[in-house]
Amino acid sequence: MKIANIEAYWLRCPIDSHKQHRSDYGLLTHFDMTLVVVTTDTGLQGFGEAKAAVGSSGSCASIVSCVEQDIKPLLVGRDVEEITQNWEIIYNGSRDHYALSQGRKFPILGRRGLTISALSGVDTALWDIKGKILNTPVVNLLGGPCRDRMEAYASGGWADAENIGDQLQGYVDKGFNGVKMRVGIMDNSVEYSVKRVKAARAALDDNIKLMLDAHGTFSVPEAKKFSRYVEDCNIYWFEEPISPDNKKGTAEVRRDTFIPIAAGESEYSAFDMRDLVAENAVDVLQPDCAIVGGISEAMKTAHLADIYQIELAPHCWGSAFSFMAGLSVAFASPAARVIEFSSGGNPMMYDLINEKIEVVEGHLLAPSKPGLGITPNWDFVNEFKQ
Repeated sequence: MKIANIEAYWLRCPIDSHKQHRSDYGLLTHFDMTLVVVTTDTGLQGFGEAKAAVGSSGSCASIVSCVEQDIKPLLVGRDVEEITQNWEIIYNGSRDHYALSQGRKFPILGRRGLTISALSGVDTALWDIKGKILNTPVVNLLGGPCRDRMEAYASGGWADAENIGDQLQGYVDKGFNGVKMRVGIMDNSVEYSVKRVKAARAALDDNIKLMLDAHGTFSVPEAKKFSRYVEDCNIYWFEEPISPDNKKGTAEVRRDTFIPIAAGESEYSAFDMRDLVAENAVDVLQPDCAIVGGISEAMKTAHLADIYQIELAPHCWGSAFSFMAGLSVAFASPAARVIEFSSGGNPMMYDLINEKIEVVEGHLLAPSKPGLGITPNWDFVNEFKQ
């Protein structure tokens, strides 16, 4: 079965005003994503997501161009089931024959950023197709689920100190036993972030997991100071305390606190994940399947986590397609314990697809449908494509 076509669609959907939130990224009024569609010569289609930004708002025009102008010519006519070889062809470009004959990479200059994001969507779509060909869920292609269900945590938490407790408790009331809140530069001071965290912890039962996400906005001294002040708040992890460009600084923050440090959502390829591990910078690795290089690189990250006894927690803030990709990786990895479930306004998790993704008593069940198990609502795609 051959690849006949590869398409990409930039989707931009407005978020209802009552579901909008404000963070260091500003007021989120729209949700953007790039839907990647791979079609075989038999008409079978696979779907994936590529991201132009870690957040959920941003122009995807360059991603669309990269998929259709750069990647498509390399893969049309190739065997759709040769996922690894197709990945290497994109990553190594005109020198792919050297890479495959010598057993090491000869990467193109765009081995980070835009190209890898675009590759992510294509790679995930190819896994989706292979699962459909074999009539089995992607998780089975990755070795099968390590568990029947996995705990989900509600990812949100933008309210001020007076209301953050009620906001997070609202997630708990829906059945979640873990919640994540945002901190950092959006609060204007370390002290106010601390105040919000202490208010959150006071409002929640001790058995509720509380994660903190600074979106990489603290400086190293600020992250250390913040960590010291919230060490008595029973924090499950502190995510992206400082800029992802400063892995040594992240390691320095980690050495200064016993709060587990999480990072990885901003990283491209398993090489970046390796560097985080080599720097002793993290306790939790968080690959995003729409950024890191697709399901293929996310699984390499999962193996790293397993080998180095680090928790795996895929970053699943995006559309239903990157969510199901991350979910499949998490279920296939012994190192994964919890899965992120976005609690902000997110039409790409619900309105974009024909199926319904549900959390049952705070847990997600192992995927059971062929491929990723979801399909796009083409009426939605046609309405919101740019």
